[in-house]
Amino acid sequence: MKMKKLMALLLAAVMVLAMLAGCSSSGGNETKAPESNPPASQPGTEESKAPEGGDKKYEGVELTMWSMWSSGEPQANVIEEAKAAFEAETGAKINIEFKGRDVNKVLAASLEAQDNIDIIEDDYKRIGTVYNKFTYDLTDMAKAVNYDSFSYKCLNDQSVEWAGYLNAIAEQPQVGGIFYDKDAFTKAGITAEPKTWAEFLDVCQKLKDAGVAPIAQDSAYCDFAFYHQLVRHLGEAKIEELTMNGGWSGTAAEKAADEIIDLINKGYFVDGAPDEFPSSENKIGFGQAAMIVCANYVTAEVNNNTQTQVNWGLFNYPAVDGGADNASAYAGANSLAITSYSKNPQAAFDFIIFLTTGEWDQKMADTAAQIPADSRNTAPAVLNGTVETLLAADKPMTWCAGISANPDVKDTIKSMCTELFEGKYATGADFCAALDALYK
Repeated sequence: MKMKKLMALLLAAVMVLAMLAGCSSSGGNETKAPESNPPASQPGTEESKAPEGGDKKYEGVELTMWSMWSSGEPQANVIEEAKAAFEAETGAKINIEFKGRDVNKVLAASLEAQDNIDIIEDDYKRIGTVYNKFTYDLTDMAKAVNYDSFSYKCLNDQSVEWAGYLNAIAEQPQVGGIFYDKDAFTKAGITAEPKTWAEFLDVCQKLKDAGVAPIAQDSAYCDFAFYHQLVRHLGEAKIEELTMNGGWSGTAAEKAADEIIDLINKGYFVDGAPDEFPSSENKIGFGQAAMIVCANYVTAEVNNNTQTQVNWGLFNYPAVDGGADNASAYAGANSLAITSYSKNPQAAFDFIIFLTTGEWDQKMADTAAQIPADSRNTAPAVLNGTVETLLAADKPMTWCAGISANPDVKDTIKSMCTELFEGKYATGADFCAALDALYK
């Protein structure tokens, strides 16, 4: 009996060994890879895929950008397209929050709290003066891409002056001066842009004689237009001193105001000026006026409002005899900066440069009718001359900063500038005496 049990156990063991041997040599379906998986030597296999973390430069990096545009605006649409291209190329993930024009109302507090923000977008002066303690020093990274060779020196210098280092990259440069209808100039027989005040007056008379009002002026920009006249005579530092302390009477501010009054008396402003915005500037589109003192966005505004294509030109505000500052032009920008606490500043910088140079900057310029941030790109036809003017500006003139320096009187001074263009002051001395009365 014992012998039978032993034989049965031996037989079972032999059968198990035979089964195991058959499985190990069969090559059957139990050990085959699924048909959908390609052989290891073909592209797309685990061996040829990126290792964990990916083979793209910024695989796994996540950035957050707060934008001053609103979703759906032309600028926002281009940013979204550039973001998608950058993500595909580098593997980074970029979260863009479109905050709109009021981003400045919440940005300072968010930066103070070190909220999750890598890139901020706002006016370059606010970035340079209000947010500078929260921004990254871009000097070395800018040098590495030779940023100076394709950007605007006047904007870069201003950033350094405000922050102590380069802390912003221009995204939407702006330039001001006198924008004009080239066809109106041709009709009037004007062959050269005026460089001096005497030449400017000659241009105005030729336009008037040709049946075109020389100058359009909206009330919204009266302070900006008169500020140009003041800067030519006084320079910005002196204007700020007078705004803070008074003492306008007896200065060259009287001459500046007299020159505006002279334009009015000679009938060089279009009928209705100063109109409510944008009524007066639109008269350029309707062929009723030829020139306006403004920033470059006026060209797109007029073309869009009037559904016309004005043949625009630009020249710097004319020099005056004995002027303190006869060269500067208004220049500014909406700019991009990196937060000082960003964990991925190089990736953030690379995206900023990706957006503001080459293909995407050109698309931004064309789509939003703005000056290219990359000076190697081409400005839209409506902005002929803007890149050249901006490159030639050695120091930018601010947007009325001198007459806005004193919060106690700035709103009143702005209103008085409108009154000046309305003809409410007989002489420049009367205007300056009224200014000085604000300090008594």
